[in-house]
Amino acid sequence: QVQLVESGGGLVQPGGSLRLSCAASGSIFSINTMGWYRQAPGKEREFVASITWSGGNTYYADSVKGRFTISRDNAKSTLYLQMNSLNPEDTAVYSCNADITNTGRARHIFWGQGTQVAVSS
Repeated sequence: QVQLVESGGGLVQPGGSLRLSCAASGSIFSINTMGWYRQAPGKEREFVASITWSGGNTYYADSVKGRFTISRDNAKSTLYLQMNSLNPEDTAVYSCNADITNTGRARHIFWGQGTQVAVSS
């Protein structure tokens, strides 16, 4: 079994910053890619950013380019999302997503439980 545990959400004023973390643990053979998605109230879940684990190639939604930075710590199997210049439109539940090959060599997509980010004055 594989677990993804997010942390770092909270309430921040417009223009502020937050850093989200997502720690992967369990029966992991290799991590292929990890990413962040978000879902605002009344809206569908949308892609935010992703990173390939071995090469570190990053991809961003246009709405967050230049403001958010995705990174990872291979040794800790942990994903990060540094969010700067936050605005109320960034308010959502942020969830991490991982494409992982487990120790049984089966490849699956896993999701974390989500962490709330609220941007408000």
